[in-house]
Amino acid sequence: MISQRLAGFINNTEFSLLPAEVVEFTKLCVLDWLGSALAGSDKVPGKIITQVVAELGGAPQATVLADGSKNSCLNAALVNGAISHIVELDDVHKGAIIHPAAPVIPAALSAAEMRGKSGKELLTAVVVGYDVGIRVGEAVTPSHYYYWHTTATCGTFGANAAAGKILGLSQDQLVNSLGNAGTQAAGLWEFIEDGAMSKHLHPGKAAMNGLLAALLAEKGFTGASKIIEGKRGFCEATADDYDLGKITDGLGEKYKIMENSFKVHASCRHTHQSVDIVLDLKKKHGLNLEDVDKVVVKGYQIALNITDNPNPQTPYAAKFSTQFCVALALKYGRVGLEEFSEDNLADPQLRAFLPRVEFVFDKQLDAASATKWPGEVEIVLKDGRVVTGATDFPKGDPENPVSREELIEKFKVLAGPYLSSSSLERAIDDILNLERIADVREIMNRLEIGS
Repeated sequence: MISQRLAGFINNTEFSLLPAEVVEFTKLCVLDWLGSALAGSDKVPGKIITQVVAELGGAPQATVLADGSKNSCLNAALVNGAISHIVELDDVHKGAIIHPAAPVIPAALSAAEMRGKSGKELLTAVVVGYDVGIRVGEAVTPSHYYYWHTTATCGTFGANAAAGKILGLSQDQLVNSLGNAGTQAAGLWEFIEDGAMSKHLHPGKAAMNGLLAALLAEKGFTGASKIIEGKRGFCEATADDYDLGKITDGLGEKYKIMENSFKVHASCRHTHQSVDIVLDLKKKHGLNLEDVDKVVVKGYQIALNITDNPNPQTPYAAKFSTQFCVALALKYGRVGLEEFSEDNLADPQLRAFLPRVEFVFDKQLDAASATKWPGEVEIVLKDGRVVTGATDFPKGDPENPVSREELIEKFKVLAGPYLSSSSLERAIDDILNLERIADVREIMNRLEIGS
């Protein structure tokens, strides 16, 4: 049974079994997640969720990163999951189309802080959480992805696996835990039609629900024993087409976290191939927005479903507009946090340019999208020249990696406004040496958020 196999994998994975490169990569994932969480902490959706949690209150078990307060582990997981997904710079796995850090790390961290677990235990939990969430995501993608936001749905399984590992659940308890996580797995793409805040709620609830299911299982609360593979289980209910073999293929031998991608642009990952190509062409040919008559972007169907928006009405919706991202890349030579502003959204030059960006479906790119993030761009210049470019792997993919140094610099940019210089450097040192930390509460207390 699939659920039993996953439970056995979670139960049997120990830090001593993890290859050194997996440990090092996982630490970078934790650092990258923390930067995204801090950067999202003062944004409106994060402030609202933090305010609600503060009003509810709870036992001081774990740190709420938005303000440095202590609250229940469930409330902390909710806030920390939500804020880490707001600025669209958290990591992503292309096969599962899931942002694993946002649900997995908050669940693991809140549980570890509550129980005073070590850095080694946290790292191990993150590895198994990524593995489970990604594997379930791969099994149901792309069929599931049209209606269901995988970071919310499959992320609930990943968060649960990580939390269950931290709590030291037995294999039988883990099966129950997965069962009750799966029955809570939800999150619909309808939010994208309005640019609504629901997307941020998704990983927060995935982290919270995954942790809740683990805590219940610890007390003997039972759940469906075949929640993933059962005839009325997750896969059957949420995907017209799925492959259970992807869940167990190489389980315990090949760690899925190593396939993870890091983001360098503050927009939906499905825009990144186009942005990378445009930035490259801009640099090679010295292009400016004023030089361009028309841009033709060729993409795969999922990219069109999610990011074909020639008229975004909010800065957040603009992050899901290939047209707007292309325009930003041409005008500014970057697509970072500051480019998604109200001023740029209303900029007459940018607004006038959006109809000149044509986003079209390409059958060959669609066929390749199961294993790649492919894209092609053709830029027609006003002087009659035509320049073209293509890529299969945006910057940050394992096939086109960012360096350790680049990720540290990204963290400094994202976290710098929220931490003192000494706390910033200490956080980097703590996380990059996480396996030496005896109690993760030491790290959280040293962050000095809100002080």
